[in-house]
Amino acid sequence: MTAADLILMADRIHTMVPGPRPTALAVAGGRITAIGDRADARAWRGPATEVLDLGAATVTPGLVDGHAHPVTGIGMTRGVDLSTVRTLNDLKLILKAARGTGWLEGWGLDPNAFAGAPITFAPLVEAVGPDVPVFLSLFDAHSALVSPRALELAGIAGPREFCSGASVVCDGGGRPTGHLLELEAVELVREILPVDAFAERVARLRDLLARMAATGLTGANAMDFEEDSLELFRALEADGELPVRWRCAPFVMPGASLPHVVEQQRLRGRRWRVEGAKFMIDGTVDGGTAWLDEPDTHGESTACFWPDPAEYAAAAGHLAGHGVPIVTHAIGDAGIRYVLDTFERLPRMRVPHRIEHLETMPGDLIGRFAELNVTASMQPTHCTHYTRADHSDNWSRRLGKVRADRAFRARDLRDRGARLALGSDWPIAPFDPRGILAAARLRRPAGSPATSPVLPEQALTARMALEGYTTQAAAAAGLPDSGRIAPGFRADLSVFGLDPLAADPDEFAESPVPLTVVGGTVAHRG
Repeated sequence: MTAADLILMADRIHTMVPGPRPTALAVAGGRITAIGDRADARAWRGPATEVLDLGAATVTPGLVDGHAHPVTGIGMTRGVDLSTVRTLNDLKLILKAARGTGWLEGWGLDPNAFAGAPITFAPLVEAVGPDVPVFLSLFDAHSALVSPRALELAGIAGPREFCSGASVVCDGGGRPTGHLLELEAVELVREILPVDAFAERVARLRDLLARMAATGLTGANAMDFEEDSLELFRALEADGELPVRWRCAPFVMPGASLPHVVEQQRLRGRRWRVEGAKFMIDGTVDGGTAWLDEPDTHGESTACFWPDPAEYAAAAGHLAGHGVPIVTHAIGDAGIRYVLDTFERLPRMRVPHRIEHLETMPGDLIGRFAELNVTASMQPTHCTHYTRADHSDNWSRRLGKVRADRAFRARDLRDRGARLALGSDWPIAPFDPRGILAAARLRRPAGSPATSPVLPEQALTARMALEGYTTQAAAAAGLPDSGRIAPGFRADLSVFGLDPLAADPDEFAESPVPLTVVGGTVAHRG
């Protein structure tokens, strides 16, 4: 046997495969070459082997985030973090304190702060006056709130027509309220915001990846490949290895160039690659742009994101015919059903097609995921951060009790044999997998024991949750040599101070991360 480059020893190594429980493993050439007991490690050593005895720590296969937006996120998270805002008074105080010269930007604003009232620029004007250009991204990243001056600078004086389901919200007199729904409308103002220097964007992305590795993440799925993504990834790899692997799916809007998306599939680096195409079939429940079988309580959420749903199906079919795996954001029951119907007609592939978010759906759709070999991709903290057990939140009130009661059905999907990949949707929610694994089990935020769980019958077991970041994530990516610890498999490994299968979930959310290994090299050392 070739001498190991790295030997790890720990009291617990969760291989995620049946068989003995080892306490040591060897790595050479980026692959696991042996597993066994601490006593076996002597035979694996060579003169240059690094040997780390991690004591009582737990080693797992490397955790993979199923859904994140790294490049979009580093731009979106400029300015003031508004994720702690609970009332309009909170919002006004933060904006007053942050006011400076030029644009005032913020992100993560929860519409529940408006307590059911219309979302308008009134609190922005009260806080900083009408002449300050303000751009605030709402928590869902599908909508924004801007000031009168921002509307003026963008030349927005009334409603606009868009290819997608986007809109400039206007009052009864046709005057914009400052609320911009969906990406095309948001882009009207985003495109005139100050631009970061490329070097600053590289530094921000490098910092993001280092922070992700420090939480135990070894890989993630980027649900976009826009702007300067290619240049950013190439610039980072020119300086060394990425601490997190990335699998990227370019975004496909109505009217997009499909040959260009096919051509993008050839792009790759040492630890990143383009593989897939990301569609949206609807928007968000909070914004009234989901696609539901029946209108929401505001009479909204009745339309597909694509003006003609058949155009989505045709575009997905064209790309799948060229070997491109299809990823589709689907929030509402009508949207999920339409995507499943579309996938039923597509060829099955090595990398399965997948649906993201899956917020509310009736029972008749659950079994179709396993039947059609479609990956269900969900983000447990969407449920625990933005909805409440008593349905008093904006999301639940818009849906009504019946649809809110059949929401975020992670356990039902697993029990019916679906492949379930878990993730964060960063920057919509924090990327730390420790808190997400805990939320998947608790159905409430980690560290908040007094908070009532949301639909607790949908809680995952500890093993199901860990599988969502390991074995299920590997299957979703069509990687037979990943997601487990066995000879020949990728040496992507996460190490925790506590055992994710045995520790109290709230305690595990605070677990130390002494080591993260990607491709057999240490990406993080705590």
